[in-house]
Amino acid sequence: MFVMILFYAFSAVLIAAALAVITTRNPVYSALCLVLAFFTSAAIWLLIEVEFLALVLVLVYVGAVMVLFLFVVMMLDVEVEQARGGFTRYAWLGWLTALVVILELVGVYASHRFGADAGAVPAPTPEGYSNTHELGTLLYTDYVYAFELAAVLLLVAIVAAIALTMRKRAGLKVQDIAKQVAVRREDRVRLVKMDAEKRG
Repeated sequence: MFVMILFYAFSAVLIAAALAVITTRNPVYSALCLVLAFFTSAAIWLLIEVEFLALVLVLVYVGAVMVLFLFVVMMLDVEVEQARGGFTRYAWLGWLTALVVILELVGVYASHRFGADAGAVPAPTPEGYSNTHELGTLLYTDYVYAFELAAVLLLVAIVAAIALTMRKRAGLKVQDIAKQVAVRREDRVRLVKMDAEKRG
């Protein structure tokens, strides 16, 4: 009973945080709401005894991906007013996508074609069972190619983020290392000789 109360409490916070992500106008506040959504998702995973995935969600997504996202938001200097103008133009596509996702979730939950009852409570794991060991065995045997592909995609995302931050913008000051090294004293310093003047 207490577990169900915790589940509904965390679910309510998760839904509120997810709605705040897409409704908040400030991108920094939106990112912070996404961090809250990740934390509550990790808490729900802890309730079903998936400790490894919960820790990975906190350490990887909150500790690394969200920090990178915040740095990208800060460095890109997004024009908020221009972004708002494009939001209303493509709002219908967003609502249509959300409707399709909701219908898919309802269909998966209502059907039993996947070999498991969606409403069933998972059986408690026996003593000494390690889901980390089981997950590692699956990742590095059956899904090793998908795991490596995910690593490559993350590398491409990092390179793309760096390329976006290094793009040319008006008023951006960029160092030219070759010119700094090749500079001469005569180009920078000028000695002026003046006669001493006496104050009257």
